[in-house]
Amino acid sequence: MSFGFGPNNGGDDEPRDDSNDPSKNEPNGQPDFEKMLRNFTQQFSQQFSQQFGNQFGQQFGLAGTNLAPGQAGAQLIATETVRKIAREVCGDGSPIGTNQQKDMKEAIDIANLWLDPEIIFPASLTNSNPAWNMRDWIENSLIGWQKMFEPLAEGMAEALAKVISGPNPQLPLQAINPANINNPNIDPNQQNVMQQMLTNILKSFMGSLIATQLGQSIGQLAKTLTGSHDVAIPLFPAPTSHLLAQNVQAWGDGLGLPEKEIQIYLALREVSAARLFAHNPWLANYIRDAITTYGNGIRIDVESIQRQAEEAMSSGNFDFNNPQSFTIALNNGLFTPEQTAAQEIALLKLETILALIEGWIDHVVSQVAKDRIPSFSALIENSRRKRATNSPVSQLFATLLGLEISPRKAREAAFFWHEVKKLRGNSGRDQRWEDPAFLPSPVNNKTNIFEDVESFLNSTTVPDDLSGLN
Repeated sequence: MSFGFGPNNGGDDEPRDDSNDPSKNEPNGQPDFEKMLRNFTQQFSQQFSQQFGNQFGQQFGLAGTNLAPGQAGAQLIATETVRKIAREVCGDGSPIGTNQQKDMKEAIDIANLWLDPEIIFPASLTNSNPAWNMRDWIENSLIGWQKMFEPLAEGMAEALAKVISGPNPQLPLQAINPANINNPNIDPNQQNVMQQMLTNILKSFMGSLIATQLGQSIGQLAKTLTGSHDVAIPLFPAPTSHLLAQNVQAWGDGLGLPEKEIQIYLALREVSAARLFAHNPWLANYIRDAITTYGNGIRIDVESIQRQAEEAMSSGNFDFNNPQSFTIALNNGLFTPEQTAAQEIALLKLETILALIEGWIDHVVSQVAKDRIPSFSALIENSRRKRATNSPVSQLFATLLGLEISPRKAREAAFFWHEVKKLRGNSGRDQRWEDPAFLPSPVNNKTNIFEDVESFLNSTTVPDDLSGLN
């Protein structure tokens, strides 16, 4: 199986190209490893640029040459790439006017006032800029997205590296390496150095790929989000409440509902999520750990991928010369490896915690707004419909993790929280967030995790004094 990156061996009527022969690089026959790596990186970059566009190829080439073998702490997902692509997708953010800041602050203040007696998590500090535009949200959420999905890039890069340069490679290094690092003139220690260099280049490639997908998804999200926490994922180190004023207005277009009611309803969702995340910082690590577990379990079956690709090409659904075809193949899971048991559990844990977050937000907002906002039923129905039919974050998880986030699961979680409040009250409900052991999960309840709420509560009793918990 050849990727087109090998040296030109020449034919009967064609002179042989020895420029990539390591023994020809030095007078004494000693290989010039730096030159070999540079040649490989340049050829890989050029080939990738021709196939999939200059943006990928140029970044891949630059990143590959800048990574040192075994370099610790290097980011695979470049935030600058994510920022650039996200901004291109969402366009220019409209500036925030004084009246918009005033309206958003008033809605957030009302939301805090209503939520104070309902949930145990106190309000965060008042913001001087409660109204954001799309670019404000992109800029402030970048680090959170990078940290969240860096483990996935690491896992995919390691899997790709093992396929090519691991102890038992499924592809010969000669297939892509013009320097042929298995050359007998190179001693084993030097081969290891070259393999580590190759691994770093492959990591850079995978980081570039995921950075591009992240940038596209974040740019789409920025056009539809109504609040900084509207994705219901903890992305900020110090969560505070912000509404995206332009999107808040667009969200209510065509509904024929009072503008102030729309603003308060969306502010309630934003404030409840901000309070939840601010007082339960373990949630970000929990989600990241699930993604890490999934990433660590990634294995690439080259024969299976080649078979799938051949079937797709024979059916006319895939063309290596068409970059758009490559993107479609990724989105359709053509190159998705089979999941291990550990990965399946990780995805179930991720789906469950995301449903619990979304369900809790819906539940507490319903508790405080159903009797205060006349149009509440129409507002929550519109919110659920939008999340079910037009959710870029669901598409992001589906593309990168193969995780389909079910709207039904969120509704089941909302019912779970409703039942917990009936049985244990507001405090007993919210104290469940102090530790993941007190929440339903596919580990501690493998049946329908949101059924038989009373039995679950009795089996996982929250202690009266939670001060000793980390």
